[in-house]
Amino acid sequence: MNTVRAIFISDVHLGTRGCQAERLLDFLRHYEAEHLYLIGDIVDFWAMKRSIHWSPAQNTVVQKVLRQARKGCRVTFIPGNHDEALREYSGIAFGDIQLRNEAVHVTADGRRFLLIHGDEFDQVTRYHTWVAVIGDIAYNTLVWINTYLSRVRRRLGRPGYWSLAGYAKRKVKSAVSFIFDFEDSVIRALRERDVDGVVCGHIHAATIKEIDGLTYINCGDWVDSCTAIVEHPDGRMALIDWSLPGALPAPAVAAVPAQADERPLPHPMPRPAAIEREPI
Repeated sequence: MNTVRAIFISDVHLGTRGCQAERLLDFLRHYEAEHLYLIGDIVDFWAMKRSIHWSPAQNTVVQKVLRQARKGCRVTFIPGNHDEALREYSGIAFGDIQLRNEAVHVTADGRRFLLIHGDEFDQVTRYHTWVAVIGDIAYNTLVWINTYLSRVRRRLGRPGYWSLAGYAKRKVKSAVSFIFDFEDSVIRALRERDVDGVVCGHIHAATIKEIDGLTYINCGDWVDSCTAIVEHPDGRMALIDWSLPGALPAPAVAAVPAQADERPLPHPMPRPAAIEREPI
């Protein structure tokens, strides 16, 4: 078990076929924190209006988070555009989980980070919702195709998780330009706030970087990349890539009988390596 001060996760998209709940659950079983921030699009209400895919692993992820909250972990849920129905309940708590439209996290070394989902800086989502919905349907179609490609990859013995949607996004120049525009918009908005940086999600592009003296951090997602941000006890922020297979040993608690809300998965997946990138 790795003990960190805070964990930041976004864009899980529970309720969809593309959600990598097994990998997220495995990650959460390896990391323990004082703070857990769920930074938007945790539940995908948009997709669930069309169809619902809720696996046992997705249910266990919810139970795992609730159990961490009961054990004293401070869990904060910041809704995104896909779970925006929860925004009207900002300021209340349910099941020991605090709902906030935004929050500020102070690191162990005194830096202040604004926590937002980030969809307010996406011009398409903000002003052309119908385009965003069509894009979401197209994206989910790629995810559906990817489930069959993943089966082929497993039969061929190819390791790791590969996302067709993520690959397409990286190859399309307009998508790359959109990411840079999004980052610039976020940084410009930070100038008006008394903070040292931002932790956000929304665009499924995990990174930690310095832009004009401010720290821009994006959690990535648990559909395309399987990434999260952690704060180490000394205040360092790092990006954790949980998509690659490796030889990480099982945690010491593996021999302890599972709790009722932490049932082992029916088909244990290869344990990924905790690839830590871009500490800052």
